[in-house]
Amino acid sequence: MNRKAYLATGRMIAMLQGFSKLRVNVHGKENIPGGAVIFVVNHFTRIETVLLPYHIHRLARVPVWSLADASLFSGPLGRFLDLMGAVSTKNPDRDRVMVKTLLTGEASWIVFPEGRMVKDKELFRKRVLLPSSGVRPRSGAATLALRTEFYRQRMLRLQQVAPEEVTRLQGMFQLPGLAPLAKGPCHIVPVNITYYPLRARENALSRLSELFLSDASPRLKEEILTEGSMLLSGVDIDIRFGRAIDPSAYLTGREIEADILSTASYGFDDQLPSLPEMKRQANRLVQRCMSSIYDLTTVNHDHLFASMLRAYPFLSINEDDFRRRVFLLATQCLQETTCHLHQSLRTSQVPLLTDDRYHKYREFSELAIEKGVAVRRDGALVKDRSKFSAPFEMQRARIDNPIGVIANEVLPLTTLQREVHLMAWHPAWLVRRRVAALLEEQALEQYREDYATFFREGESKGIEVGAPALLEGRSRALGVVLVHGLLSVPAQMMELARYLQEKGVWVYLVRLKGHGTSPEDLARRSGGDWVESVDLGYALMNTICDRVVVGGFSFGGGVALDCAGRVGKVAGAFAVCPPQRLLDVSSRFAPAVTVWNRVMDVFSYQWAKKEFVESIPERPELNYARIPIAALRAMERFMAELEPRLAAICAPALVLQAEGDPVVDPRGSQRLFEMLGSTRKKYRRFPLERHGILAGEGAGEVHAAVWEFVEGIMKGGVEAPRPAPVRDTAQAK
Repeated sequence: MNRKAYLATGRMIAMLQGFSKLRVNVHGKENIPGGAVIFVVNHFTRIETVLLPYHIHRLARVPVWSLADASLFSGPLGRFLDLMGAVSTKNPDRDRVMVKTLLTGEASWIVFPEGRMVKDKELFRKRVLLPSSGVRPRSGAATLALRTEFYRQRMLRLQQVAPEEVTRLQGMFQLPGLAPLAKGPCHIVPVNITYYPLRARENALSRLSELFLSDASPRLKEEILTEGSMLLSGVDIDIRFGRAIDPSAYLTGREIEADILSTASYGFDDQLPSLPEMKRQANRLVQRCMSSIYDLTTVNHDHLFASMLRAYPFLSINEDDFRRRVFLLATQCLQETTCHLHQSLRTSQVPLLTDDRYHKYREFSELAIEKGVAVRRDGALVKDRSKFSAPFEMQRARIDNPIGVIANEVLPLTTLQREVHLMAWHPAWLVRRRVAALLEEQALEQYREDYATFFREGESKGIEVGAPALLEGRSRALGVVLVHGLLSVPAQMMELARYLQEKGVWVYLVRLKGHGTSPEDLARRSGGDWVESVDLGYALMNTICDRVVVGGFSFGGGVALDCAGRVGKVAGAFAVCPPQRLLDVSSRFAPAVTVWNRVMDVFSYQWAKKEFVESIPERPELNYARIPIAALRAMERFMAELEPRLAAICAPALVLQAEGDPVVDPRGSQRLFEMLGSTRKKYRRFPLERHGILAGEGAGEVHAAVWEFVEGIMKGGVEAPRPAPVRDTAQAK
């Protein structure tokens, strides 16, 4: 091995990885012991053959060579693998070279025991007896570890008894001395590599291969198709190291012990008397390795979707119900298990129930439909069961049936399979009840944590004031989600909520994050936090009721409209005094104060920064009296970013405005209304001289206008509001 060439090749790999869109995440590096190690790895693409030695070398700081399939050593790739220290499986001296380097500590090795890259992992479940041949994983890695430990122990234990034999073995393995052997056994470290998302599509590399590698084998073309997609479109690669296994525990049998202590001169390829026992122990060891490797799988959204589709007992599953089941799996069922979860499963899963803004479900369902695993009919997925029972030895499985391969990948995870099957057999009504209860508790728990963290004596209101609330209605046909304004709390909307509840409607009052606690909490929030709050409320109400209307007051109206623009299933949206333009004098200070604060940061004058401005709230029992400058700027950014998206709102919409509003310019709300894309929209003004028109004198007329809008949606249309003693500038398009 040319060490300079090895290091140069590693640097080239690092550079190529930088140009690609691969995102490599390494877990469990603390499990890599010192000394010689055999890394036993699951095999899926050629990517790991190239990338893994580089990443392990960075961690272990010793050369890492790999045993690679002989078919890879043709053409330029073969030369590249030589530089990386790969050895062909057909190299006649491979075992001797590997044992020698492991004994000396010169290098560690990577072995892929699965052989073919896709196997039917149903056969590798724990406690299942594997057939004696054919589908078993290759035991070469285990045999290599046992042979290395056999010769290590033999030389150490025969030093006094048979020094001539020890000298002969030293010469056979080119050992300058026995010091390296005293450092400890050669360990096996199980390694799992999981790719997400797994997509194989035509790409630039595959098109080039058609031009320049027209005579390439079908397997090579399939590899280029798969790996080109990963390199060019971006994929997460999770490399997870398991706990090291000491092979010496498998050399305790009587026959093996006798051969270790024998003074006979055994050649490297001689048939030892203990060979049958060594083979039996190698099979035990490789089975333990494979169980550990599969247990290390990094579970991702595709695994959950594919497993649920596979396990669902009926051919057809409603898509909303499907997403709820996966939501429960990701949020509740798997969080307390030993399964290793992809980082995207450690964050909020509410988008699965709303706009799917990270495209987790959309990309999976499109792939399932494209590959014929399922068809979409009237909001349901109808699956083809045969796609989950096909043999996975076929070379093109990753392209022809990726959904089946994804489901197959996690079959050995018994904990995951148990949870998936239990969830698959849940009746739909129970799934909805569990999701609703979980979402309601999530919102309350978030509030309790924030309140405990940001409580400010003398300024924070009672904990009951800022709590989100669910009001039960008489019919589940339609529910309403209400969003309060900036600086306020859900109780601000309570009068309207009670009014709608009396009409028989379910109502949920959202708490926007940062509210109900203290201004310091609000100062650290942004538009993304408020979107998450409203999405949770929508998901909760959509689980309880068949249709959902979202509405809000002041800035809450803007966040409600944002939800309607993103979530296509919103039945309607209304906004009361939405702040497209602001009049409040304190808000006009926000840009100037922000600039001032940045200047103070430059000079490190933190004491001179102004982070809050005083305000005289309309409802001091509910609202903050100090306005965070950061929150005002965040609100303005949110409304500015909302403007171009208003045209996407197609659901029925209603905008209500006070003519004498001292905070929101009526011309701004009028302009916002005109930007709405809905053809079923109305705008109405009320002759009131305050901003908070949902409570106090005249609020009954506003409540009635909201109810007419909601009632019209319940009846299938949006009726014009009844005449009222106000100047009405309603429009209808």
